[in-house]
Amino acid sequence: MLSLTNAQTRALKAQAQRLKAMLKVGKEGLSPQFLAALDELLKHHELVKVKFDEFKEQKKELAPQLAEKSGSHLVTRVGNVVVLYRPKPTEVQQ
Repeated sequence: MLSLTNAQTRALKAQAQRLKAMLKVGKEGLSPQFLAALDELLKHHELVKVKFDEFKEQKKELAPQLAEKSGSHLVTRVGNVVVLYRPKPTEVQQ
């Protein structure tokens, strides 16, 4: 996966400011169910905010893992919220 340019990152951060957290990391942590829900969200929304309700102490370590496991880019981490970006797959024309 290509890394984002500084301009792309800035634009995504600006877009993310208007979003509400769509998913929360709870007691189960990065469970298979959580990752499946995140994957489903990323299929429909390129930009997703995830809030850490639990595991707040480990968010620095968990945020990059979350991006890696979901195949997305970690745009930013502010407080207990991370913003992930995964471009929608381009439709193959036949």
